[in-house]
Amino acid sequence: MRLIPIEAGFFRLDGGAMFGVVPKVLWQRSNPADSCNRIELAMRCLLIEDGDRLVLIDTGWGDKQSEKFFGYFAPWGDASLDKSLRKAGFSRADITDVFLTHLHFDHCGGAIRWNADRTACEPAFKNARFWSNADHWCWATQPNAREKASFLKENISPIQESGQLEFVTLPESGFLSASPLGFDILFVDGHTDKQMIPHIRYQGQTLVYAADLLPTTGHIPLPYVMGYDTRPLLTLREKAQFLNRAAEAGYLVFFEHDAHTQVCMLKQTEKGVRLDKTYTFEEVFG
Repeated sequence: MRLIPIEAGFFRLDGGAMFGVVPKVLWQRSNPADSCNRIELAMRCLLIEDGDRLVLIDTGWGDKQSEKFFGYFAPWGDASLDKSLRKAGFSRADITDVFLTHLHFDHCGGAIRWNADRTACEPAFKNARFWSNADHWCWATQPNAREKASFLKENISPIQESGQLEFVTLPESGFLSASPLGFDILFVDGHTDKQMIPHIRYQGQTLVYAADLLPTTGHIPLPYVMGYDTRPLLTLREKAQFLNRAAEAGYLVFFEHDAHTQVCMLKQTEKGVRLDKTYTFEEVFG
Protein backbone atom coordinates (compact mmCIF):
# COMPACT_ATOMS: atom_id res chain seq x y z
CA MET A 1 0.00 0.00 0.00
CA ARG A 2 1.06 3.58 -0.68
CA LEU A 3 -0.59 6.81 0.46
CA ILE A 4 -0.12 10.08 -1.43
CA PRO A 5 -1.48 13.52 -0.42
CA ILE A 6 -3.22 15.23 -3.35
CA GLU A 7 -3.50 19.00 -3.17
CA ALA A 8 -6.64 19.94 -5.13
CA GLY A 9 -6.45 23.67 -4.50
CA PHE A 10 -6.55 26.42 -1.89
CA PHE A 11 -9.25 28.93 -1.02
CA ARG A 12 -10.47 31.28 1.71
CA LEU A 13 -13.58 31.32 3.89
CA ASP A 14 -14.89 33.74 6.46
CA GLY A 15 -13.12 33.07 9.75
CA GLY A 16 -16.18 33.82 11.82
CA ALA A 17 -18.19 31.20 9.94
CA MET A 18 -15.35 28.71 10.33
CA PHE A 19 -15.20 29.17 14.12
CA GLY A 20 -18.82 29.81 15.06
CA VAL A 21 -19.23 31.39 18.50
CA VAL A 22 -15.47 31.63 19.21
CA PRO A 23 -14.31 35.28 19.16
CA LYS A 24 -11.89 36.38 16.47
CA VAL A 25 -9.37 37.52 19.07
CA LEU A 26 -8.97 33.81 19.93
CA TRP A 27 -9.23 32.00 16.59
CA GLN A 28 -6.96 34.40 14.71
CA ARG A 29 -4.03 33.19 16.81
CA SER A 30 -4.01 29.91 14.89
CA ASN A 31 -5.78 31.03 11.69
CA PRO A 32 -4.90 34.63 10.78
CA ALA A 33 -7.51 36.46 8.68
CA ASP A 34 -7.05 38.73 5.68
CA SER A 35 -8.60 42.19 5.33
CA CYS A 36 -11.93 40.58 4.40
CA ASN A 37 -11.89 38.39 7.53
CA ARG A 38 -11.14 35.25 5.50
CA ILE A 39 -8.76 32.48 6.55
CA GLU A 40 -6.62 30.30 4.28
CA LEU A 41 -7.85 26.77 3.68
CA ALA A 42 -6.88 23.76 1.59
CA MET A 43 -8.69 21.06 -0.33
CA ARG A 44 -6.32 18.18 0.39
CA CYS A 45 -7.37 14.80 -0.92
CA LEU A 46 -5.69 11.44 -0.27
CA LEU A 47 -4.75 8.80 -2.82
CA ILE A 48 -4.50 5.16 -1.73
CA GLU A 49 -2.61 2.81 -4.04
CA ASP A 50 -3.28 -0.76 -2.94
CA GLY A 51 -2.61 -3.53 -5.44
CA ASP A 52 -4.69 -2.92 -8.55
CA ARG A 53 -6.93 -0.47 -6.70
CA LEU A 54 -6.40 3.30 -6.72
CA VAL A 55 -8.74 5.06 -4.29
CA LEU A 56 -9.13 8.84 -4.17
CA ILE A 57 -10.64 10.29 -0.99
CA ASP A 58 -12.56 13.47 -1.86
CA THR A 59 -11.97 15.52 -5.00
CA GLY A 60 -11.93 19.23 -4.16
CA TRP A 61 -14.41 21.51 -5.92
CA GLY A 62 -13.43 20.91 -9.56
CA ASP A 63 -13.47 23.59 -12.25
CA LYS A 64 -16.96 23.65 -13.73
CA GLN A 65 -18.46 26.45 -11.64
CA SER A 66 -18.52 30.04 -12.83
CA GLU A 67 -15.81 32.63 -12.23
CA LYS A 68 -18.31 34.50 -10.07
CA PHE A 69 -18.88 31.39 -7.92
CA PHE A 70 -15.17 30.79 -7.32
CA GLY A 71 -14.67 34.50 -6.69
CA TYR A 72 -16.66 34.21 -3.46
CA PHE A 73 -13.94 31.94 -2.08
CA ALA A 74 -10.80 33.81 -3.22
CA PRO A 75 -8.79 30.88 -4.65
CA TRP A 76 -5.03 31.15 -4.24
CA GLY A 77 -1.97 29.13 -5.24
CA ASP A 78 -1.55 27.01 -8.35
CA ALA A 79 -2.34 23.53 -7.00
CA SER A 80 -4.97 21.46 -8.78
CA LEU A 81 -6.27 17.91 -8.72
CA ASP A 82 -4.88 17.10 -12.17
CA LYS A 83 -1.45 18.59 -11.41
CA SER A 84 -1.19 16.64 -8.18
CA LEU A 85 -2.28 13.38 -9.81
CA ARG A 86 0.29 13.86 -12.58
CA LYS A 87 3.00 14.57 -10.02
CA ALA A 88 2.09 11.28 -8.34
CA GLY A 89 2.35 9.48 -11.69
CA PHE A 90 -1.35 8.99 -12.34
CA SER A 91 -4.28 10.41 -14.30
CA ARG A 92 -8.02 10.50 -13.68
CA ALA A 93 -8.43 7.40 -15.85
CA ASP A 94 -6.32 5.39 -13.38
CA ILE A 95 -8.66 5.99 -10.43
CA THR A 96 -10.73 2.90 -9.60
CA ASP A 97 -12.69 4.31 -6.65
CA VAL A 98 -13.66 7.80 -5.47
CA PHE A 99 -14.65 7.89 -1.80
CA LEU A 100 -16.65 10.99 -0.87
CA THR A 101 -16.62 11.83 2.84
CA HIS A 102 -19.72 13.95 2.18
CA LEU A 103 -21.30 15.82 -0.70
CA HIS A 104 -20.60 19.47 0.06
CA PHE A 105 -19.24 21.14 -3.07
CA ASP A 106 -15.67 21.57 -1.82
CA HIS A 107 -15.44 17.81 -1.23
CA CYS A 108 -17.21 16.34 -4.26
CA GLY A 109 -17.28 19.02 -6.99
CA GLY A 110 -14.23 17.56 -8.71
CA ALA A 111 -16.03 14.25 -9.21
CA ILE A 112 -18.08 15.78 -12.05
CA ARG A 113 -16.95 17.88 -15.02
CA TRP A 114 -18.37 19.37 -18.19
CA ASN A 115 -18.48 17.12 -21.25
CA ALA A 116 -16.44 18.07 -24.33
CA ASP A 117 -18.97 20.56 -25.74
CA ARG A 118 -20.13 21.83 -22.31
CA THR A 119 -23.72 20.75 -22.89
CA ALA A 120 -23.95 18.39 -19.91
CA CYS A 121 -22.00 17.16 -16.90
CA GLU A 122 -20.31 13.77 -16.70
CA PRO A 123 -18.13 11.83 -14.24
CA ALA A 124 -14.57 13.14 -14.17
CA PHE A 125 -13.33 9.61 -13.37
CA LYS A 126 -14.72 7.39 -16.11
CA ASN A 127 -13.36 4.13 -14.71
CA ALA A 128 -14.19 4.69 -11.04
CA ARG A 129 -16.93 3.72 -8.67
CA PHE A 130 -18.16 6.60 -6.51
CA TRP A 131 -18.76 5.74 -2.85
CA SER A 132 -21.23 7.44 -0.50
CA ASN A 133 -23.85 6.05 1.89
CA ALA A 134 -27.62 5.84 1.54
CA ASP A 135 -28.52 8.14 4.43
CA HIS A 136 -26.17 10.92 3.42
CA TRP A 137 -27.23 10.60 -0.22
CA CYS A 138 -30.86 11.12 0.78
CA TRP A 139 -29.84 14.06 3.00
CA ALA A 140 -27.93 15.70 0.15
CA THR A 141 -30.49 15.14 -2.60
CA GLN A 142 -33.33 16.47 -0.44
CA PRO A 143 -31.35 19.30 1.18
CA ASN A 144 -32.44 21.41 4.13
CA ALA A 145 -32.44 25.19 3.68
CA ARG A 146 -29.27 25.58 5.77
CA GLU A 147 -27.16 23.31 3.56
CA LYS A 148 -28.83 23.78 0.19
CA ALA A 149 -26.10 26.12 -1.08
CA SER A 150 -23.47 23.45 -0.35
CA PHE A 151 -25.29 20.53 -2.02
CA LEU A 152 -25.15 21.47 -5.69
CA LYS A 153 -27.32 19.33 -7.95
CA GLU A 154 -24.79 19.43 -10.78
CA ASN A 155 -22.22 17.80 -8.49
CA ILE A 156 -24.51 15.04 -7.29
CA SER A 157 -27.15 13.95 -9.82
CA PRO A 158 -24.67 12.99 -12.59
CA ILE A 159 -23.00 10.50 -10.24
CA GLN A 160 -26.22 8.54 -9.85
CA GLU A 161 -27.15 8.92 -13.51
CA SER A 162 -23.80 7.45 -14.53
CA GLY A 163 -24.53 4.09 -12.90
CA GLN A 164 -21.19 4.31 -11.08
CA LEU A 165 -22.61 5.07 -7.62
CA GLU A 166 -22.08 2.64 -4.73
CA PHE A 167 -23.09 2.84 -1.06
CA VAL A 168 -21.14 1.56 1.90
CA THR A 169 -23.09 -0.25 4.60
CA LEU A 170 -24.36 1.83 7.52
CA PRO A 171 -23.34 0.13 10.79
CA GLU A 172 -25.45 0.22 13.93
CA SER A 173 -22.56 1.41 16.09
CA GLY A 174 -21.43 4.38 14.01
CA PHE A 175 -18.14 2.68 13.16
CA LEU A 176 -17.68 0.41 10.15
CA SER A 177 -14.73 -1.95 10.21
CA ALA A 178 -13.27 -3.45 7.06
CA SER A 179 -15.24 -1.45 4.51
CA PRO A 180 -15.18 -2.58 0.85
CA LEU A 181 -12.37 -0.07 0.31
CA GLY A 182 -10.05 -1.67 2.85
CA PHE A 183 -10.21 0.95 5.61
CA ASP A 184 -12.43 1.57 8.63
CA ILE A 185 -15.01 4.37 8.61
CA LEU A 186 -16.31 6.50 11.47
CA PHE A 187 -19.77 7.97 10.78
CA VAL A 188 -20.48 11.37 12.35
CA ASP A 189 -23.57 13.57 12.15
CA GLY A 190 -22.72 16.96 13.66
CA HIS A 191 -21.43 18.70 10.55
CA THR A 192 -23.82 16.99 8.15
CA ASP A 193 -25.74 13.72 8.30
CA LYS A 194 -23.54 10.60 8.05
CA GLN A 195 -20.24 12.23 7.16
CA MET A 196 -17.63 9.46 6.76
CA ILE A 197 -14.19 9.68 8.39
CA PRO A 198 -11.69 7.11 7.02
CA HIS A 199 -9.29 5.39 9.44
CA ILE A 200 -6.42 3.86 7.45
CA ARG A 201 -3.84 1.43 8.79
CA TYR A 202 -0.50 2.30 7.19
CA GLN A 203 3.07 1.45 8.12
CA GLY A 204 1.96 0.25 11.53
CA GLN A 205 0.03 3.42 12.37
CA THR A 206 -3.54 4.69 12.02
CA LEU A 207 -3.97 7.72 9.79
CA VAL A 208 -7.35 9.47 10.10
CA TYR A 209 -8.64 11.59 7.24
CA ALA A 210 -10.36 14.24 9.34
CA ALA A 211 -12.53 15.90 6.63
CA ASP A 212 -14.90 18.38 8.33
CA LEU A 213 -14.94 16.72 11.75
CA LEU A 214 -11.67 18.58 12.40
CA PRO A 215 -11.03 21.10 9.61
CA THR A 216 -7.76 22.62 10.90
CA THR A 217 -5.43 22.42 13.87
CA GLY A 218 -7.18 25.57 15.11
CA HIS A 219 -10.36 23.53 15.59
CA ILE A 220 -8.88 21.08 18.10
CA PRO A 221 -10.26 22.77 21.28
CA LEU A 222 -13.79 21.50 21.84
CA PRO A 223 -15.74 24.80 21.59
CA TYR A 224 -14.08 25.64 18.25
CA VAL A 225 -16.94 24.40 16.08
CA MET A 226 -17.81 25.67 12.62
CA GLY A 227 -20.87 27.83 12.11
CA TYR A 228 -21.59 25.57 9.13
CA ASP A 229 -22.31 22.54 11.34
CA THR A 230 -25.98 21.57 11.35
CA ARG A 231 -25.87 20.07 14.87
CA PRO A 232 -23.10 21.87 16.80
CA LEU A 233 -23.86 20.24 20.15
CA LEU A 234 -23.54 16.84 18.50
CA THR A 235 -20.26 17.95 16.94
CA LEU A 236 -19.00 18.74 20.44
CA ARG A 237 -19.76 15.21 21.60
CA GLU A 238 -18.36 13.58 18.45
CA LYS A 239 -15.20 15.67 18.61
CA ALA A 240 -14.66 14.85 22.28
CA GLN A 241 -14.98 11.13 21.62
CA PHE A 242 -12.70 11.26 18.61
CA LEU A 243 -10.04 13.50 20.18
CA ASN A 244 -9.79 11.39 23.32
CA ARG A 245 -9.51 8.20 21.28
CA ALA A 246 -6.96 9.75 18.90
CA ALA A 247 -4.76 11.05 21.72
CA GLU A 248 -4.90 7.77 23.62
CA ALA A 249 -4.25 5.56 20.60
CA GLY A 250 -1.67 7.84 18.98
CA TYR A 251 -3.57 8.38 15.76
CA LEU A 252 -2.06 10.57 13.07
CA VAL A 253 -4.63 13.15 11.96
CA PHE A 254 -4.56 14.09 8.27
CA PHE A 255 -6.11 17.49 7.56
CA GLU A 256 -8.19 18.13 4.47
CA HIS A 257 -8.66 21.85 5.08
CA ASP A 258 -5.62 23.06 7.03
CA ALA A 259 -3.63 25.02 4.44
CA HIS A 260 -0.39 24.85 6.40
CA THR A 261 -0.45 21.54 8.29
CA GLN A 262 -0.84 18.15 6.64
CA VAL A 263 -0.56 15.84 9.66
CA CYS A 264 -0.55 16.16 13.43
CA MET A 265 -0.56 14.14 16.61
CA LEU A 266 -2.59 15.00 19.71
CA LYS A 267 -1.96 14.84 23.45
CA GLN A 268 -3.98 14.99 26.66
CA THR A 269 -3.43 18.09 28.81
CA GLU A 270 -5.08 19.61 31.87
CA LYS A 271 -7.23 21.65 29.47
CA GLY A 272 -8.24 18.62 27.42
CA VAL A 273 -6.86 17.28 24.16
CA ARG A 274 -4.48 19.67 22.44
CA LEU A 275 -2.08 19.76 19.52
CA ASP A 276 1.14 17.86 20.18
CA LYS A 277 3.28 17.93 17.04
CA THR A 278 2.72 18.83 13.38
CA TYR A 279 4.34 17.14 10.42
CA THR A 280 4.48 17.09 6.67
CA PHE A 281 3.36 13.77 5.24
CA GLU A 282 6.91 12.99 4.15
CA GLU A 283 8.27 13.60 7.64
CA VAL A 284 6.03 10.84 8.97
CA PHE A 285 6.10 8.31 6.16
CA GLY A 286 9.18 9.20 4.10
